[in-house]
Amino acid sequence: MKRFFCLLSFLSVTGAAFAVYAPIPEEEQGKAFSFRLGASVYHDSNIFGSATGEIGSMIYNVSPAILFNSSVTDQTFLSAGYELSLDHFEDRPGSKDLASHKLDARLAHSFSQISSLDLSDEYQISRNPESLLNGVPVNVDQSLDLNELDARYTTALNEKLGLVVKYRNQDFDYTNDTLGDQLNRMEQLAGLEVSDAFLPETKLVGEYRYLDINYNHDGSFKDKRSNFVMGGIDYSPGQKLTVTSRLGVEFRSRSGETNTTAPHAEFSARYAYAEASYLAAGYSYSIREPDDTTLYTDSKVNSFFINLQQQLTPLITASGSVTYEPAVLLGRTGQPNIDEETTRFGLALSYLPDKNWTISATFDVDHIDSDDPNRKQDRTRGGVSVRLVF
Repeated sequence: MKRFFCLLSFLSVTGAAFAVYAPIPEEEQGKAFSFRLGASVYHDSNIFGSATGEIGSMIYNVSPAILFNSSVTDQTFLSAGYELSLDHFEDRPGSKDLASHKLDARLAHSFSQISSLDLSDEYQISRNPESLLNGVPVNVDQSLDLNELDARYTTALNEKLGLVVKYRNQDFDYTNDTLGDQLNRMEQLAGLEVSDAFLPETKLVGEYRYLDINYNHDGSFKDKRSNFVMGGIDYSPGQKLTVTSRLGVEFRSRSGETNTTAPHAEFSARYAYAEASYLAAGYSYSIREPDDTTLYTDSKVNSFFINLQQQLTPLITASGSVTYEPAVLLGRTGQPNIDEETTRFGLALSYLPDKNWTISATFDVDHIDSDDPNRKQDRTRGGVSVRLVF
């Protein structure tokens, strides 16, 4: 299975000599090159994410990867990786063998004790995407290429004031010509964040973001620009608990449609109640791009999530995740709005006999209920996987 329950970690900059340290996995530490070999077998009940005429199949996967981690200097850390994912479908119409690729690189550099730059880029050629679009014609190939570039500069203006400059560029390229004409685009998001650590455990944060969405086809009909103004609090009383909140407003201008103003909210909390065990939960309200740009301008989404990881024994860990997203798809002029609810549920049980081996069993359920019956979706996936790092 391709869905994992993990905590995302970012490169951190510490040390008297301004050395850069990265929280890389234990099995990759102490050597520049590591190799990872994964194999899995699972059943997918709806390999194209169709509303009707679903096709299920057993899928066999092999995924070798090469990983590189190195402190280039005392102030610079570099990591890179390449993964090849080979899928064989027993019951897929057309090609039964698909090859996907992922290439990523990351550079973290410390200019001083208070200033650092973090750059990363990930390029994916996904021929068996995990998250499939709903509302597309029955059993259509949804393969895509996706490149994402992220940059983050962090510094301190004085003892209490911090400054963060952020940038993200995403480029979507669908293989299917019809999907490509609708959805191929570039999204650029830039942000400026100022924080005031008025208490040791609490920061007041003010943030501005600018979003620019440019479609490859019919841009005068689909392009958008958004300005976000937000404020919030980052609260971290210790290593166990972190809370982040943002609340503000989005001013969105649409090409070929009326402009809109909407609230924007982001709340998340994580509590590490025991070693290798935590509970995370959150809520957000945002405007997202639709997967049918012909009928809809945007989608206003309430998103709720809960993630739980529990270490059952020193070698066995259980994890679970639930996401619930009620949304309203905003119809273009002459088209009605529709309500839609997406629920995703996942469970995983992992056995780690040592730091190099991981054996997992996973089960995922996706359910989409929509006012438009052509957009409904039901999908289950379950299987086992083995991973070796050496």
